Amino acid sequence: MSLQTPIRVAINGYGVIGKRVADAVAVQQDMILAGVADVAEDWRPRAALRKGYPLFGATQEHVASMRAAGMDVAGTLDNLLEISDIVIDCTPKHLASKNMETYRQRGLKYIVQGGEPHEGTSHSFVAESNYDSAVGRDCTRIVSCNTTSIIRTLTALKRHGLLLRARGTLLRRATDPWESHMGGIMNTVVPEPEIPSHQGPDAQTVDPDLDVVTMAVKIPQTLAHIHYWSVQMTREASKDEVLDAFRSSSRISLIRTGDGFTAINSIKEFMADLGRPHDSLYEVALWEDMLKVQGSELFYAYMVDNQAIVIPETIDAIRALTRVEPDAGKSIKATNDSLGIGSLDL
Repeated sequence: MSLQTPIRVAINGYGVIGKRVADAVAVQQDMILAGVADVAEDWRPRAALRKGYPLFGATQEHVASMRAAGMDVAGTLDNLLEISDIVIDCTPKHLASKNMETYRQRGLKYIVQGGEPHEGTSHSFVAESNYDSAVGRDCTRIVSCNTTSIIRTLTALKRHGLLLRARGTLLRRATDPWESHMGGIMNTVVPEPEIPSHQGPDAQTVDPDLDVVTMAVKIPQTLAHIHYWSVQMTREASKDEVLDAFRSSSRISLIRTGDGFTAINSIKEFMADLGRPHDSLYEVALWEDMLKVQGSELFYAYMVDNQAIVIPETIDAIRALTRVEPDAGKSIKATNDSLGIGSLDL
């Protein structure tokens, strides 16, 4: 595929992640959004139509019901796949495992999300860590929001020769904001029943050499996750050296409580002020003035936007699989520029 031929991208599932991937694909110079497929008949697919995105139904039955609801549906998912080079599966957890056989039979490259098991693709992706190993593959899996943040931050330390082992505690949002009326928790916290929680082993599917252990607890809010990390470094280092390591990642942004970023709601509000689609924080927002170094021990905390952090990774994975850009640095820069990543500095 030449750089002059835009990648035709299909998105199967127009939910929390799917609609954000669609918006991101739509602003890439080397991609065309072939269309989005869904099953709903409510406001969600109608929003896609209002944006001018071609809409498809998952099956002929869904096409009929969506048209009966007054929506302009272009055809079925099969019709969408016929005109696409790659499909991003953003369907609810576990459905992608059933869809993968369809993609394979069509010889279509595909990307699934972190709710699916690593074994389904035998490759898990974070651009700054293992882009090169994804180039030309038939498929990959974008790891979860929390795992993405873990890989970004620990990779930055590792590349500077500072990482020995890492132990993290995750304070997880209860549910996605748009679903908070349907579930979630109130007046309690819910610990994950096992240590390590699943995020540490998941990070090792991207980088098997990481010595990482995670613990997690679900808390009654829906805005974002917060991580607290204790890292044993390979040697004593200054705070400035550690901050320079984090600055080497274009997808880690250093924030300060002194600038008013005292809680996750203020950071989300800043994203809205920047005009980001869906108030998206694509970066890891790491508190610079909270970070502490004691000899060879490092302590830090950061915020993870569970609905946004995986979006740039998905865009980079599209380029890697299709070989439209085999160079990780060039793809990351193109994605960052298109999404305004790195614009948090005050």
